[in-house]
Formats: sequence, C-alpha cells, structure tokens
Amino acid sequence: MSQLKQRCVLPVSSILLIAIIVIGTLKLNGLHVIAPFLPQEYAQKSHILDTFTEAKLEPPPVLPPEVFINATVQRPGLAFADRDWSKLDPDFVQVVLQIMKKMKERGYSLALLEGYRSPERQDNLAQMGTMVTKAKGGQSRHQYGLAVDLAPMKDGKVIISEKDPWASEVYAALGEEAKAAGVTWGGNWSFRDYGHIEKTGSLAVLLQKK
Repeated sequence: MSQLKQRCVLPVSSILLIAIIVIGTLKLNGLHVIAPFLPQEYAQKSHILDTFTEAKLEPPPVLPPEVFINATVQRPGLAFADRDWSKLDPDFVQVVLQIMKKMKERGYSLALLEGYRSPERQDNLAQMGTMVTKAKGGQSRHQYGLAVDLAPMKDGKVIISEKDPWASEVYAALGEEAKAAGVTWGGNWSFRDYGHIEKTGSLAVLLQKK
C-alpha cells in the first residue's frame, strides 16, 4: 500500500505544481495588459511624432529690384518675371525650398528668378528664339506652377551667365541637388537651361493629381 500511495502522490503533486504555475502565469499576464490609449496619452504620442516631422519651409522675402539688375541687363524680359511664390504648387514649393536650403548649406545662395509664367508671356518668350525657351503657351510647367528658374547670388547680385566659372560651379551643384530631390534639371536637356528645375513626370498626369 505504501508503494501505491507513493506512486499516486507523485502524479498528483506534479499536476498541482503545473496548475499553480499556470494560474500564477495568467495572473502575472493580467498585470501587464496594455490599457487602451487615453486622449491625453494619444495627444502626447502625436506630439512626439510631430517633433520628428520636418516643419514646412517658408519662402524667402521678396528681393529688391536692384538684386536683379545684372540679370535684366543680359535678359531684359526678366524685368517682367513673376516671382510670387504663392502662385506655385505648394508641394512643389516645398521641394524647391528644400533644394535651396541644401544649396545654402553648400555655400551657395539662390534667388527665384521666375516662377509662374502666363501663357501669353510663354508665347512671347518662345517667339524670341531658342535662346530663351522652346515651349509655347500651355506647354511649359511654368504655366501650372510646377517649374521655377533659379539663379545664384554673389555680392548681393544675381548672376545668370553659366559662362561665369563660379556660376557654372553653382549650376552643377544645383543639378546634383535636383537629382537627389527627384525633380528635373534643365541643365540635362539638349537645350541647356541651367537654372531651371521642374516637377518630373507626364504633365497630363501631374495635372490630374492637382
């Protein structure tokens, strides 16, 4: 009988031990259940996420006309160029401002030479010959706020000639930053437009997304 009791005690003890472990584990798990987010907790987490989201950049202030004197002497039509950032596509503006910021970090200051361009102005420029543009009214991304012409600034003046060694260096850097940002740089075209950057993609598709 003593041997039979011993044989029964061992399995029963094992079962009890297992039961105690299971019950204890369940209770401990209950203490670690993640409570639903409270409004305050959610607000705190949103704030943390916002700190990692880069704030939108603000366009630079309007530059005085004297900054563009050298440019307008070389290209008189620039006297009528529109430099109003608010007429451009907001998302594209952010891309352009980021490029300008990167260029500034490399030691190059850029100015907006021209942004929005009316179809009438586009036609007038096209009639002046291929030295300015090949696109007619409605064919350029300028008409849709998806293109800008930028130019380097030196000693408080805009320099547009790529023949200037320093300006040529700046335009090359602009091409690198444009490529990194995923936009098209006019310096890669057969008709070189070194200060021009525009939204990449089919114009028809881009207009559908606006």
